[in-house]
Amino acid sequence: MVDLWLKDCKIVPENSIISIGLAKGKIVSLKKIAPRREECINLREKVILPGLIDCHVHFRDPGLTYKENFRTGTMAAACGGFTTVMDMPNTKPATNTTRAFKEKLRIAEHKSLVNFALHAGVGRLKDIEGVNKLNPASFKIFMDLLSDHELEEIFAAIGKIGDKKNHITLHCEDKEIVEKYTQKYQGKGKINSEIYADARPPLAETVAVNKAVHLARKYDLKIHICHITLQETLDIIKEAGKLGVQVTSEITPHHLLLNSSYLQKCGNLAKTNPPLRSGDVKLDLNNLDRIDAISTDHAPHTTAEKEENIWNAPPGIPNLETTLPLLLTQINENNLSFNQLKNLLCDKPADIFHLEGKGHIEMGADADLVVVDMKKEEVINPSQFKSKAKYSPFKGFKIKGMPVLTLCGGEIVMEEGEVFKNQGEFVYKKE
Repeated sequence: MVDLWLKDCKIVPENSIISIGLAKGKIVSLKKIAPRREECINLREKVILPGLIDCHVHFRDPGLTYKENFRTGTMAAACGGFTTVMDMPNTKPATNTTRAFKEKLRIAEHKSLVNFALHAGVGRLKDIEGVNKLNPASFKIFMDLLSDHELEEIFAAIGKIGDKKNHITLHCEDKEIVEKYTQKYQGKGKINSEIYADARPPLAETVAVNKAVHLARKYDLKIHICHITLQETLDIIKEAGKLGVQVTSEITPHHLLLNSSYLQKCGNLAKTNPPLRSGDVKLDLNNLDRIDAISTDHAPHTTAEKEENIWNAPPGIPNLETTLPLLLTQINENNLSFNQLKNLLCDKPADIFHLEGKGHIEMGADADLVVVDMKKEEVINPSQFKSKAKYSPFKGFKIKGMPVLTLCGGEIVMEEGEVFKNQGEFVYKKE
């Protein structure tokens, strides 16, 4: 029995037209022609993709919900074509104890409109084993906040658990270098936004990445390096792979499509950690075949917070509603392929984080899908975001290609920008 047919979908990159039958949250039929007299949505040869997976979001829930919460964050996700999101632990309290993890899980189960996972933080070493039993997507480490000794202790403690599925995800900026250069520029009294890229230089990233791969090799742990910005970082990762280190990487849309000049153009709206890089060292679309995933690092703040001076304004850019349209635009301009997009936002994230049934359109897969209209044109207008954060360095960008229908577990959660009620599920839930 089929609950719903999606009729005349264009599958890419094959460019074939099929109809997809959905039942009980799964893909149960793939046919050339949908049967008559059954409920169907005629997609009229629009492109259909697996629901996008975002490995890296900050929904600020609990404790910072004036910036975002799981309801508004997942509304933004649904509008952006994301059906699985993975929330980071730097909330209040931090998600680094069994109690805090269970509380955030309760919040997400109540509020989330799409499927979700939770990254765990690391506080007391003695809490790691207990948190691990709750199935976090990873343990997230912010290297810019930790000494070398603290990093060593954390890697050793996670390594002792002996769970080969364990991941460590890392914000790779070296604490000592960041503090040194920040003090240098703050001491000179400079408060212009473009100086921020100099205060967190490329060296901070490469030193941290080298330390991370060394520790991963020493303790036989898988690592995932967040928001990489440099070609040199990719070279380090490649060499680590030759030595048997299990290391993957992600890039954000802002590090991919913007450069450090946007700190002058947009001020603090473009402030993020690590900072935007100059064109001579930054990564671009030509590097995507060496990168494993695109993640939004959706990091919302209030406009008032962003209006503070460069040293006090918090870093972060809201990206859930802009990422897919920006990338579809690149496809329309022949700078990117659908195959690359699917690999970076569906296939590889599902593989890296062991998301069974996600990332593919095939029999038995979860009915998490996004339909895109490659002809639809708009201009990015942050005031219309479902996210609480109504700003973006991408404001005014012309886009061609938009998500128009998002289904999560076979249920429609977004159609033409309108969001509907739905109950997202914890993706690591044990049967």
